[in-house]
Amino acid sequence: MTKIQTFKQELARVFDDNLHTKQWHNYVDYAIIGLIVLSTLEVFLSTYDGIVEKYGLWLKVVDYFTTAFFTIEVSLRIWCADLIDDKYKGFWGRVRYCFSFYGLIDILSTYPFYLHFFMPMPYVALKALRIARLLRVFRYMKAFNVLSRAMRAKKDEMWVSVQFLTIITLILSFILFFVEHEAQPEVYNNGWTSVLWAFAQYIGDPGNFADTPPITVTGRIIACIIGVLGIAIFAVPAGLIGSAFSEVMEKDERKEKAEGWAKTLHLAFERKLDRPTGFQIVPRYVSLVEAQARLKLKEDEIFDAVTNSDRFRLINLSSTATPEENVSDILAVELYPLNTSYGVCIDRGSNITIFSPSNIVDPIIGWWAYYLAKIGGFNYVSRELGETRPYCSFYLYKNDGVPGREECMADLNRLLDRSDKWIFTILAASGGSEPAYPTQLHFTYGAKKGDETYNDPNITLNDITTFDAMYKEFAALLENKYALSADRQRYHTNASAGYFARHLQQKVNAVALRIAWSVTCRDTRAIQLAQELAATINRHINHTDNPDVPELKVKDIGYEGYKQ
Repeated sequence: MTKIQTFKQELARVFDDNLHTKQWHNYVDYAIIGLIVLSTLEVFLSTYDGIVEKYGLWLKVVDYFTTAFFTIEVSLRIWCADLIDDKYKGFWGRVRYCFSFYGLIDILSTYPFYLHFFMPMPYVALKALRIARLLRVFRYMKAFNVLSRAMRAKKDEMWVSVQFLTIITLILSFILFFVEHEAQPEVYNNGWTSVLWAFAQYIGDPGNFADTPPITVTGRIIACIIGVLGIAIFAVPAGLIGSAFSEVMEKDERKEKAEGWAKTLHLAFERKLDRPTGFQIVPRYVSLVEAQARLKLKEDEIFDAVTNSDRFRLINLSSTATPEENVSDILAVELYPLNTSYGVCIDRGSNITIFSPSNIVDPIIGWWAYYLAKIGGFNYVSRELGETRPYCSFYLYKNDGVPGREECMADLNRLLDRSDKWIFTILAASGGSEPAYPTQLHFTYGAKKGDETYNDPNITLNDITTFDAMYKEFAALLENKYALSADRQRYHTNASAGYFARHLQQKVNAVALRIAWSVTCRDTRAIQLAQELAATINRHINHTDNPDVPELKVKDIGYEGYKQ
């Protein structure tokens, strides 16, 4: 991630209108609120001639300073609007943001100030627009946010009630015209008079522009009915908003509790010692039973914690077993790192990148791929967010507008900008709907299934010699030390034209490794195997050993304590 992207993400966090985020973010929020109040006070004081005569210069300084500040702030808000909400992406997304409620207030209260430098405009009118800036404080007011959400939640019901009352009022106003026209034709000379009178009653007719009261008995009965409707036209929406207000408050309260439960659940992912390597490792998963026993969380509290957090997902461990094993469903929680809109991108400046494209549907694979990259000092890209049904894999590239796909490809292209670079894609095997294969690690490089040679012109390798030596050494190591087997192209293939590596800007060395879930999910030597593979890759490609990673020896909770 570039410095500009990092800066933009920090700005998006600043402009999230949350007064309970990081401390320095809060300082920026309070500074914006303070300057809004100062700007409004300046406009108010400028209405006093005596104050203007005595302190006019200082008022002008405040005016110019706050306008310059808000010009920069509003411009930055528009720039990073796409990170605040996906619907504001691209040029037309920015236009949509500018015409949103707060976007329009931002623009009207800031940019028109500069118009009087280029065209004759009354400065007083521009000052009046400046007062609209006070509405921006609503961004930070929880009560206003709750009220607006309540109104949005009941907008359909409110619209139906307005339609019903409008139709009934129109019917009554036409009846009123027919009965009053004969009694006072000079007053009720057309239907507009009765319609105007009926609707004016709802707002109390403050301007007396509908001062034409009915005089007939029927007309007065209709007037009474309209009076009752006048109560209903406010009582019904008020009742709807009131009920929605309670629902939103309950939802917020539940969300706050869920955030607390998520913090508690996070404690379950305290790093544990991996004895074969001596590393302190984040647990692969925490079962629901374990979370209930150790953390005293109820099942529904765990579900709420996972639902309201973007760092957890529920997994079914039975999906990691083959059909022959016939394993019962076992629900567990998986923790994953996150720093992009699609998942994770960690640039360690390596010429080797580990890519895990299917973490959202394949349990544990991302955990193993993360440590492979961490131990080896490799770049790491993974997909952690997205829809699981219908599932759109990042392993195959399609220009289909799936959220995060283009950003992920852009990150891969940035990390793989030369033909001598390598990418290892980590996928699952021997589980779910797949049978158990005789081998546990399956290497593929673009040839057709069953073709274990390097003769296929469509293979995704530039340096065949290095890969062949690396593969043979690692396959021998697996068999002699771990009683595990590897194959190349025997049971799997990535010969598809849609394979993402074929759509990279550079033709790099691309290898896919499908590893059996029995290894990543249940083998106690999983991290040791990652260490061995990382060492083999470094030895053959970089001609070095694995780098020393001191933080892997530090006991902590989750991934947050790791350096990128």
